[in-house]
Amino acid sequence: MPGQVLGGDRINLERISFLLVDENQTSLDITAGVVAGFGVRSITKCQSVRDAKDVLRKGNTDFIIADAQLPVEDGYSFLEWVRRETEEPTRFVPAIIIVGHTKMGDVFKARDCGAHFIVTKPLTPRVLLDRIFWVARDERLFIDCETYVGPDRRFKRLGPPVGTSGRRADDLSGKVGSAKEPNLSQDEINDLMRPAKVQL
Repeated sequence: MPGQVLGGDRINLERISFLLVDENQTSLDITAGVVAGFGVRSITKCQSVRDAKDVLRKGNTDFIIADAQLPVEDGYSFLEWVRRETEEPTRFVPAIIIVGHTKMGDVFKARDCGAHFIVTKPLTPRVLLDRIFWVARDERLFIDCETYVGPDRRFKRLGPPVGTSGRRADDLSGKVGSAKEPNLSQDEINDLMRPAKVQL
């Protein structure tokens, strides 16, 4: 299957340990079955953030897949805790947030809590495997500062990692090229910035 997704490239997931967090046991079992189908042998399933935190305190995890909607504490705050409160290498672990609907607010929350990607339900093996490979090939810097900890968020227009095909039709090329129109004059800029009266 990896060869089909990435044109012959292979990433071995056999030795990667996954932590899956979802309050719904059926969804948890389905996700675990999908991940096991990728050759993963070490899968830990948790139905609450409290249990997931206990797992992370006890040992290393290589990859986190967490549902956004969890009881008591949601997946976003859980991932913020991972990024800010745990020690290396746990705080750098790749993470995907799963949501029911990709409202822009959810996308921003996932980005700002330190997730690598956000994936919508219903979860398909192809999409999940693609995102795991995207994370494996991701060359973004990891930012660790006072206001944010996680993968560099400044990548919206860069598209997927090199060697993978993206689904965003509006991704721009990294090549800047020459201007197609002349620059605005200062007077034109001033006109654009001038407050205008609006009748309601």
